Amino acid sequence: MQKPCTCHHFIGKQSANSSFNMIFSYFLTNTHLPMELTATTTTINSLLFPTTPRSRNQINTSFKRSNLSDLYPASSSFLSPQIILSSNPRNPHQNPVFLTHCSTKPTISDDKDNIIEDQDSIISSDSNLNIQNSQKPNSNQEKSPSNTLVSRGLVLDLGLESSWDSFQIGSPVVKRFLSDEEERWYMWYHGRSGGNLDTPSIGLAVSSNGIHWERGKGAVQSGSDVGLVLKSSTDWWAFDTNGVMPGESMVMSSSKIRASNAVYWLYYTGFSNEKIEFLDNPLDFSLENPENGGKTFGKICRSLPGLAMSQDGRHWARIEGEHHSGALFDLGSEGEWDSMFIASPRVVFHSSGDLRMYYHSFDSEKGHFGIGMARSRDGMRWVKLGKIMGGGQVGNFDECGVMNPCVVKNKKDGGYLMVYEGVGVDGKRSIGLARSSDGLKDWRRVGGEPILEHAEGCWDDGGVGSPYLVHMEGEEDEWRLYYKGIGRIGHTGIGMAVSDGKDVKNFRRWTGFHL
Repeated sequence: MQKPCTCHHFIGKQSANSSFNMIFSYFLTNTHLPMELTATTTTINSLLFPTTPRSRNQINTSFKRSNLSDLYPASSSFLSPQIILSSNPRNPHQNPVFLTHCSTKPTISDDKDNIIEDQDSIISSDSNLNIQNSQKPNSNQEKSPSNTLVSRGLVLDLGLESSWDSFQIGSPVVKRFLSDEEERWYMWYHGRSGGNLDTPSIGLAVSSNGIHWERGKGAVQSGSDVGLVLKSSTDWWAFDTNGVMPGESMVMSSSKIRASNAVYWLYYTGFSNEKIEFLDNPLDFSLENPENGGKTFGKICRSLPGLAMSQDGRHWARIEGEHHSGALFDLGSEGEWDSMFIASPRVVFHSSGDLRMYYHSFDSEKGHFGIGMARSRDGMRWVKLGKIMGGGQVGNFDECGVMNPCVVKNKKDGGYLMVYEGVGVDGKRSIGLARSSDGLKDWRRVGGEPILEHAEGCWDDGGVGSPYLVHMEGEEDEWRLYYKGIGRIGHTGIGMAVSDGKDVKNFRRWTGFHL
């Protein structure tokens, strides 16, 4: 099966800038990437999906995996009246499931245009989007260190024994939803229970303030429940049979997706069972999947980016991409910087017709982790633009590379901020900051020091990474930095640091409310 278009089809031996410009021009003019995008902050109403459960899945997932070859047949227009979701890529017309039109708001175009809307995480007071409270918080829900100094910054610890997340947690994706009367927070994160056949899964926790979180011990059972929401695929041909981890969650609507209103889009990393052995590891520490638990030393599992959709952020339908395994796109060709794996897809809604994905891989020729970029008009079909950041200067905290990027658009100046996980020569992980005027190229590191690093004597004294940045717009106008912390003995948790006012270069671990 032919692979989707990637940047290696165009670059050849040209210079980096000319290659980038040519790919960028191709992106703007290629007729196979239609669909305009537009942003809006209108009300998000309830999301009504069919409730057909996926077979062989312990979670009450709404759909079976779909096949985008049905969504975008080569001979048809992108104005098809409905999307067909089917369970088998080799028999795409078996057991179709139909979705109704996604929105009837006057700002949405009719079938003369295809529009995706970013709902901007704002909910008006008359909205009935399903973000209601779950059960009341339980002080015994998790394993929490008792010493205040030791637990400084920790907002989510491991779950109780026998919980789905009792062995490892990380990869926080945090969203703040506002209304006139309340605020609600969602955190998607990965977890493991530590069993012999255990693989990373995705769960949901909720909060009223982004600090005290309600979590579940097992799989969600209802639209107001919390806990495990997405597990590895049981389809033998799929790219995500060996674990899933969240990359980004967005609330968007599209005339290509026939749902009654806006839906959650979840971009995630899917791991396969295929291992890659390093015959010549250029690093001074064992190379492994950065997020996959550190269980396979000297090897990594191949991983690719995937997409799922949901009506409530809890019950997810996998949307199959163009790659034969269901992923959104493939690895780079041999010799390219991202030929080993693709991980941590973070997607930013830039403007109408412009979605941008940032992800990381390991450049075996350069001997460091790097961050690359892809671009899309519809959020489903992507064109790679190449690597945008690599290893730092000799002696810096990120000398051996950068990974797990989180990019946000600064609404005040129109520029872009990137927080990322930097890898030192000793394997130590810290969090750095970079800026770009357009979010495409010319990313510049801010200072030579990390904005957050491990704290001696604390729960995260082994390293910090997987950052996620949230702007707290309002009187304080501060930033929150959520991150994965690792202790020296491997204990993991999710922490939070707060900026010094508007200054995104200085963060301190959260220690309590200021009265």
